[in-house]
Amino acid sequence: MTLTFYKYQGTGNDFIIIDNRQSMVSKNNTKLFARLCDRKFGIGADGLMLLELPNNQEDDFTMVYFNADGNESSMCGNGGRCLVAFAAFIGVITHTATFTAIDGKHQAEIKDGLVHLQMQNVSKIEHYNSYQFLDTGSPHHVTMVKGLSDFDVPNVGKKIRNGAPYFESGSNVNFVEKKNESVFAVRTYERGVEDETLSCGTGVTAVALSMHATKQTDNETISIDTPGGELKVTFSVTENGYENIYLIGPAKQVFKGEIIC
Repeated sequence: MTLTFYKYQGTGNDFIIIDNRQSMVSKNNTKLFARLCDRKFGIGADGLMLLELPNNQEDDFTMVYFNADGNESSMCGNGGRCLVAFAAFIGVITHTATFTAIDGKHQAEIKDGLVHLQMQNVSKIEHYNSYQFLDTGSPHHVTMVKGLSDFDVPNVGKKIRNGAPYFESGSNVNFVEKKNESVFAVRTYERGVEDETLSCGTGVTAVALSMHATKQTDNETISIDTPGGELKVTFSVTENGYENIYLIGPAKQVFKGEIIC
């Protein structure tokens, strides 16, 4: 089988996207997805997404996301933004989108060249002595460090990801350094990729909320500097927690190709 694919990136977080509205690819073919994501024997990517037909009349499409290890995963924020850009490219949407992912329904808008993706509300942030834990569609451990640019993210992140209290289920791990009241630098170790990535959308969302919850900032619009570029997170604080959360940033098509499977 010859498979047509598209490569997208959002602040360096890169993805293979397949238009699967005709069910050309089985969602059970995890070995294929892992091979396609392999950077030496495949196309190479942090993850793979299938754009599929919607399951209800309210949606424009369905998002199905797989980690680089081939396993279907929890929500990917940068992936969601890239899939919205792809949906516009193939004419499924124009400037706005409604779609369902593994964590539920999302709204999105393409405005001034940036994709604004609404994330799920967050009602609970767990606070510990040296870190916070929360779920922004994917689980995230957030901890502040000094000297982020020289920090050993791959090794320290791996130990936290596999250690107590996460163990087998694992958690993404975010290391944060405050630059000023409205800007934070972030580096992320992602489970499923099992390495540092240049950016993580659900991760920077978790960081923005954690920094507000721990009073590192009073702002409700926060800029996040990742190794792959800048993202913004906006939100509203309510009696129920954090709502109207938007992840904002670029999503670019890198190339289109065909691969023999």
